[in-house]
Amino acid sequence: MAATPNRQFKNICVFSGFNYGKHKEFVEAAIDLGRSIAERKLHLEYGGGNRGLSKLVSEAAFVRGSQVLGIIPRALKPLDSSSDSLTGEELVVLGMQERITEMLNHADAFIFLLGDLATLEALITLASWAYLHIHQKLIGLLKVNNFYDSFIAFLNHAIKNYFIPSTAKKLFICAHTANELLDLLQAYRPEPDP
Repeated sequence: MAATPNRQFKNICVFSGFNYGKHKEFVEAAIDLGRSIAERKLHLEYGGGNRGLSKLVSEAAFVRGSQVLGIIPRALKPLDSSSDSLTGEELVVLGMQERITEMLNHADAFIFLLGDLATLEALITLASWAYLHIHQKLIGLLKVNNFYDSFIAFLNHAIKNYFIPSTAKKLFICAHTANELLDLLQAYRPEPDP
């Protein structure tokens, strides 16, 4: 994937779910990711709202000094538990596609934590846009409890059956911890585009 050579980005967009998930490791990973983003003096952008893993990432980053921007579609606003305890700023947009576009405009790189169908939709959308050279931003997968292993297996299956070129796997940078993933994203150097 072609990318800009400077990986000293400032804005990380994190996609995660409005739920906490089944395992305590999911909760711990969300808090650790928010903490790691703040420790590196990065700004956080996320899907907005005050629920689930999204809430934990944003709170952990915000209380440690990161600027936080939540981008939430108007339709999801009533589902939010409470806007009284929002962390950072909030941008309300019309729909899901506008949210992804705004995130793309604000972020230097993306991290996918754990999530629901909306998280998967964003992952597929941003990956296909990267594949089509609509953007050149890095996509990181945080593989807590091997959460994205089935997704990688699907990619391998599609590659094996000649539906996706093998170069598509290079769109993703994977790691099991927040610090490892942030290190890999910041150290990434693109291969020359043939």
